[in-house]
Amino acid sequence: MKRKIYSQLLDWKNTRKGEVALLIEGARRIGKSYIVEEFAKNEYTSYILIDFNQVSNRVKKWFDDYIEDLDTYFELLEQHYHVKLVPRQSVIIFDEVQLCPRARAAIKYLVADGRYDYLETGSLISIKRNVKNIVIPSEERAIEMYPMDFEEFLWAMGNETLMPFIEKHFTTGAPLKDIHREAMDMFRRYMIVGGMPQAVEKYVQTHDLEQVDAVKRDILSIYRNDIRKYAGRLAMKVESVFDEIPSQLQRNERKFRLADLKKDARMRDYETAFMWLSDAKIVNCCYNTTAPNIGLKLNMERTTLKCYMADTGLLISHAFDEKRIVSDELYRKLLMDKLEVNAGMLIENIVAQMLVAAGHKLYFYSNTDKEDANNRMEIDFLIRKDTVTSRHNIIPIEAKSSSGYTITSLQKCVRKFGGFVISPTVVHASDSRIDGDIRYLPLYMVPLF
Repeated sequence: MKRKIYSQLLDWKNTRKGEVALLIEGARRIGKSYIVEEFAKNEYTSYILIDFNQVSNRVKKWFDDYIEDLDTYFELLEQHYHVKLVPRQSVIIFDEVQLCPRARAAIKYLVADGRYDYLETGSLISIKRNVKNIVIPSEERAIEMYPMDFEEFLWAMGNETLMPFIEKHFTTGAPLKDIHREAMDMFRRYMIVGGMPQAVEKYVQTHDLEQVDAVKRDILSIYRNDIRKYAGRLAMKVESVFDEIPSQLQRNERKFRLADLKKDARMRDYETAFMWLSDAKIVNCCYNTTAPNIGLKLNMERTTLKCYMADTGLLISHAFDEKRIVSDELYRKLLMDKLEVNAGMLIENIVAQMLVAAGHKLYFYSNTDKEDANNRMEIDFLIRKDTVTSRHNIIPIEAKSSSGYTITSLQKCVRKFGGFVISPTVVHASDSRIDGDIRYLPLYMVPLF
């Protein structure tokens, strides 16, 4: 499984040279442990991986007993793991470091010692109980890892030519023509399989979508168990939000309606539940901004949000679970774009997923003005362009699942906020084209935004 984050690890090793440890954050089962061990095997003379899911309490206790005697500490590690550490040529990996907060705090002293490099992986890394009573080391740098993106999926499928071809046409604006159908077919496969490496691997090996679904359900079970184990007093609220995500997304207006959870529910009662799921990287929250201008975050309205699953493949298994497994027939209909029900929620979810993986924060714009129809509009996503100027900083995006759609809201947005917006965009299942000020792009180009 070739992953793009490998190049970030390589850049860290070559430029920081042990000055800081690198922490890879991400949801469970997205391949953090796999990629850091592959990196260690390929780029270092030797490595030690301390898996805090399995390591004994004796090894954990060494962080208390020998942190002021690092010579002894390293000798103990070498003997326990039967690995010879070589100064400046070895790396020590703290896998699932959130399970041993004392090890994370020790990074300060280990980095200062300077003998070895340090990699950490973590899930639920910012949950309160995992940082309680420790000082987060300033010698630690964090990067986020996401489910496999479309190009990584293509690599796993043995296709290394399609995405460069798509990128070329994205740059020139030319349609893909005959290749468009192939690209959309691969994109639909990616959407329904998802980006969880175990699910992708199972699909590559078997092309059996029911077996893929079983893998995804195992991951969803892990998420549920994590909620019950780590969310503490929030567990019931977090699980109720998690269970409600599919039904909220299948509504035409996908804003999360708290009243469906509990009568008279208020965001102040559930905000921490959404934050928990977001911190766990299980969901991507998209917040309403009251004005699409230079400061989307400045105008963010925290009480109105959409809640997307971080992986669309998991959303499908989460949504169609009446028989505890999604049938091969249903998957085939999704693959052939013959299942109209819920198509919109899947398209919007995967656009959100791809925008987040491309580094964007998620915002939308909603105005329900009952007096002036010109102000009444709903824009699915607003992203800020890379270079900020005094005008024209925001790209409004509408995600469309079918061919018979309207763009009334996007047109209203351009008229009302013309001085702030640039490149209004519709992403859809058809090929590229430009019509007036609006560009129409196929869904598989979203990662290039």
